[in-house]
Amino acid sequence: MVGSANEELEQGLTRVMNAASITNLQRLSGGASRETWRFMADNEEFVLQRVRPGAIGGFQVEPRVLLAAHRAGVPVAELVVDGAERTELQSPFMIVRAVEGETIARKILRDEKFDAARKVLTSQLGVAAAQLHQIDTSSIPGLVADDQMNRYQTVLRDLGEPHPVFEAAFRWLHLNQPESTSACLVHGDYRLGNIMVNEQGLAAILDWELAHIGDPMEDLGWLCVRAWRFGGAFPAAGLGTYDELFDAYASVTGVRPDPDVVRWWETLGTVKWGIICISQAATHLSGIVRSHELAAIGRRVCENEYDLIELLTKGTR
Repeated sequence: MVGSANEELEQGLTRVMNAASITNLQRLSGGASRETWRFMADNEEFVLQRVRPGAIGGFQVEPRVLLAAHRAGVPVAELVVDGAERTELQSPFMIVRAVEGETIARKILRDEKFDAARKVLTSQLGVAAAQLHQIDTSSIPGLVADDQMNRYQTVLRDLGEPHPVFEAAFRWLHLNQPESTSACLVHGDYRLGNIMVNEQGLAAILDWELAHIGDPMEDLGWLCVRAWRFGGAFPAAGLGTYDELFDAYASVTGVRPDPDVVRWWETLGTVKWGIICISQAATHLSGIVRSHELAAIGRRVCENEYDLIELLTKGTR
């Protein structure tokens, strides 16, 4: 059955790519809603993402966001085929040109191979975020605005669990909420773990499915959330200082991010990740999906509570 399914996919890719041959078709790791495959078409390497059978939703605006980001000079994989509305592969799909690099945070932060990359990554991430935030959102039909604070307050309330630290954090967030300076294209999951790195530094920003219209500082704050430092010693993705990140961002926009505003978004990001951890555990505990991984993620709720206490009582770290 597997061989037959692979042959069927190869035949579909031959038609989609208008290729003489499809070779080296390999299944890669993927999320709960998508399959990821790597393949060669006429000796060029590509990556296919396809919605899993039975999964809810499709690619929505992600291919259009990827195309706009590439045109703006943001380091992303080049979109080759937007199959969001196509049927040749049975499910919605998109195909991008393959990019070489490493995505595992532990290796990026520690392997000797990436010594030179670590010295420039913080600045590269600041520049890439600034380039992203200057894209004209009217050029991407279908983008929607997302009120992150309202969304996660609603999720926490619906979970029906008492979490006093998160409630205190939301109160602080309400009392200190900054005025939004602009509404722009936001990646939505801009962090170590969603970037590809080679020996020269940033090779590509990955995973654009959460892109939306929001405050640009959302991306910078999320990048600095302690969980996404993966044990690194510095606040910006475990790699560099706030000043390095802000200076690089300002080199493109001409406006330096306000540290207090980024801290606000870092705090909201910490609350957000904590609530996501509760939700993941609830999925396991309710029996919807029995998973040791989901259960283990639930144990990380207390880490976020600790991080919030640090943020709320000691300021930026």
